[in-house]
Amino acid sequence: MRYSRSATAVAAGLGTLALALSAAAPAVAESTQAEAEKADVSVFHAVPGLTVDVYANGKKLLPDFKPGTLTAPQPLASGSYDIKVFKAGADPQGKPAIEKQVEIPAGANATLVAHLTADGSPTLDAYVNDTSKVAQGKARLTVRHVAAAPAVDVRADGTPVFKGLVNPKEATAEVPAGSINADVVLAGTADVVIGPAELNLKAGTSTVVYAWGSAQDKNLALKVQNLGTGQTPPGVSGGEGDAMADRGNAVTWAAWGALGTAALAGALVVRRRSAQRD
Repeated sequence: MRYSRSATAVAAGLGTLALALSAAAPAVAESTQAEAEKADVSVFHAVPGLTVDVYANGKKLLPDFKPGTLTAPQPLASGSYDIKVFKAGADPQGKPAIEKQVEIPAGANATLVAHLTADGSPTLDAYVNDTSKVAQGKARLTVRHVAAAPAVDVRADGTPVFKGLVNPKEATAEVPAGSINADVVLAGTADVVIGPAELNLKAGTSTVVYAWGSAQDKNLALKVQNLGTGQTPPGVSGGEGDAMADRGNAVTWAAWGALGTAALAGALVVRRRSAQRD
């Protein structure tokens, strides 16, 4: 009789656990789907001399955003965004310095860049970052021309890697991992306009270099963005996106574990009370 009651208690506990898990599963599935529909978005302010407020769909996204600042990636819902950039403190009902409709695809890693066109007018462009895996021993190097400047060549250790790059285009290549001295020259010449700058391209990583500023105002500069690729070579961080994913997985597993522990505790309490009555 005692055995029968104990077995009944365990069965009841297992039933409670099954119900808890079945109830939690749709919520977990919905949460996972919602995360999949988001994108990791960074913003780079590449308009010299102008501190701004950035609005997305009428809401202030970045106040007092200073030139040369690149934000860490933040999760945003995918879809269409009306981006407006105002001089810091300006009335958001007035005319923005920059306005553009941008599409953020689901699951993408993207960077919004407020910058100058080749002729010096402020504009906004959205770039989707390639975070796919790279070949063993290689690193991905991407260069984006977002400066008020003519066509340029980008060199590594004095050798042109990307030729004739014009604003607002980008160029990408997989290169041997290691340190390089990068500089930017006017296309077809040896006239250095930016750099040199040392880049440490670690195996399995993706690095984006922005040439920004104004040639006329003599404030051309480089900005470096390091991205994860889903690979985690020894001693190399997988990047902010991967860290966020790891934290999300940890929370999910903790929630499942808490449900299982609570149900099991309930089963043991029922079993203990049954044994005391017997």
